[in-house]
Amino acid sequence: MNLAFVALGSNLGNSREVLLQAMKRLEPLSESPVRLSRIIQTEPVDCPPGSPPFLNAVAGLRPHPGETPESLLEKLQQIETELGRRRSGVRNEARAIDLDLIAFGQQTRSTSHLILPHPRAHLRRFVLEPLAEIAPDFILPGQSETISELLAKAD
Repeated sequence: MNLAFVALGSNLGNSREVLLQAMKRLEPLSESPVRLSRIIQTEPVDCPPGSPPFLNAVAGLRPHPGETPESLLEKLQQIETELGRRRSGVRNEARAIDLDLIAFGQQTRSTSHLILPHPRAHLRRFVLEPLAEIAPDFILPGQSETISELLAKAD
């Protein structure tokens, strides 16, 4: 089975601790040990003015049999809630935790709740850099270049 990739981000509160807690909570969602990138600090992208820097990482997990992108997304959103994510409706606001499903193997989706692969993952250095650590040769659905190749071209 293919891996699912989850981007983790935080720029509110004790971001490092929240990311570490989120990483631990991903373990039961994987059939094998979760692949984890290092945690990097990045500048906010498309966020409200004055937003603090982010800590970002990527996790690769092997979904359990029967898991779907939709069911995994629901579990990721539950983890966000448990770790203090509050949604006010402000786009890209500061947040304690953000867990984005970047890819679920080679599956694609385009619904009101889920777009796979994540529509901007191939453009965002804060996703590509940690993803390249754990899956440099992965090719996102709809792309023709590996993660490493995309990273080399990223702003």
